[in-house]
Amino acid sequence: MILIVGGAGYIGSHTCVQLLNAGHEIVVVDSLSNSKYESIKRIKEITGKEFKFYQIDLLNKNELELVFKENKFDAVVHFAGYKAVGESVEKPLKYYQNNITGTIHLCELMSEYNVKKMVFSSSATVYGIPKQVPIVETAPLQATNPYGRTKLMIEEILQDLYVSDSDWSIAILRYFNPIGAHISGKIGEDPNGIPNNLMPFITQVGVGKLEKLKVFGNDYPTVDGTGVRDYIHVEDLANGHLKALEKILASTGLDAYNLGTGSGYSVLELVNAFEKVTGIKIPYEVVDRRPGDVAVCYADPTKAEKELGWKAELGIERMCEDSWRWQSLNPNGYEVNELVTNTKTKQ
Repeated sequence: MILIVGGAGYIGSHTCVQLLNAGHEIVVVDSLSNSKYESIKRIKEITGKEFKFYQIDLLNKNELELVFKENKFDAVVHFAGYKAVGESVEKPLKYYQNNITGTIHLCELMSEYNVKKMVFSSSATVYGIPKQVPIVETAPLQATNPYGRTKLMIEEILQDLYVSDSDWSIAILRYFNPIGAHISGKIGEDPNGIPNNLMPFITQVGVGKLEKLKVFGNDYPTVDGTGVRDYIHVEDLANGHLKALEKILASTGLDAYNLGTGSGYSVLELVNAFEKVTGIKIPYEVVDRRPGDVAVCYADPTKAEKELGWKAELGIERMCEDSWRWQSLNPNGYEVNELVTNTKTKQ
């Protein structure tokens, strides 16, 4: 039995589907503070499988303990946490309190109930402004914003935990830029308000919710002056969690892995790929660079391939295709569909 914390979110929901399809039994905990219950219903629709869901905030340790009392877990996959870089700069204490205290509560209960196997959702933001690319796992860690620092601090907490008790088995997964959606179009990225990430911004312009895309800077030393990032399909990312889970279930130790494709695309290359796949023109305007943005950032994913047997398989056009299918079938994300479902129920 696998506990998936934050399983209603974007990456969590796709990982739930892959774990269920691989034959794992799961229990999902999510506060629904930046996700929707509708995604849980959709996971069940896609897989045809049932599982328990608890709406619990990790800051509420007593409620969380009930989940451990009522179920016997083999491992935990930990996605829960606030994740908006801009908001973390405005409200650092909110991020430190939620992301770090929540993780400490989770680890204390795991220790108490002897569940010492965890896959942790980290981020390439722990590398800060990279000195060189591609980025390897041994590169210096130097987060440049409170969100990234919470990920880095949690990595250090997990490291200390393993040093104190070598029975633990922990895989830290540092994601690069997840995009795409499940091929069914039933689950995908549903940001609150104006998206922070490039692909949902593009798809919301495509669907007519936003007027035009903002491109932050076109004077970087790159192929077309716009920033280059390592975009990875969320399905490949979910598969990385499955592979990491298999490894931690069979061993002890602590390791960090980059999950990326190993190559980068510029903002305009992604826009062009999207236009090619969908036939939809995306108007954009160039605005000032954002502070802290780097010109080029992509992963060296060799270690994950060697030690987890994992490799990204899906290319940029498939990422665009699946993102658009999700957005066009769900123009307002999960919201409207929840209203429709509720209305049907009332009838």
